[in-house]
Amino acid sequence: MKRIALFPGSFDPFTKGHEDIVLRGLKLFDEIIIAIGYNSQKQNRYFEIEYMEQKIIETFAHQPSVSVIVYSELTAQLATKYNAKYILRGLRNTTDFEYENSISQVNRDLNEELETVFLITSPELAAVNSSIVREVHRYGGHVQKYLPYML
Repeated sequence: MKRIALFPGSFDPFTKGHEDIVLRGLKLFDEIIIAIGYNSQKQNRYFEIEYMEQKIIETFAHQPSVSVIVYSELTAQLATKYNAKYILRGLRNTTDFEYENSISQVNRDLNEELETVFLITSPELAAVNSSIVREVHRYGGHVQKYLPYML
């Protein structure tokens, strides 16, 4: 049976940290579906979702085992649709763990076949997060070194 993992997130924007998690995840899973979700906690996106979808597709154009989708539903339900038994998540620090642990517990309650796999962020990328990249970009700073694609 294929090991299919969902890598869900708002990816606003998708950073080199996210890319690193996907590339490392490919050593564990046969297929990774990057699932760009509409986060109800985030009212307005900085980068249009269609733009980000295209940039992520371009980033993994030479990785046939990586696909990209956009979704607006419970992640646990989405996993069932795609026969994914795993959720892939990256952790930068203990704050991320606390947040992600709660989500993983609920996902497991909603879909008992679903396992969440956490990868610790590579040290050189631990400071990179989408919120900081958005702020730097918003005020004209250079963000290219944090992104795996050209803006």
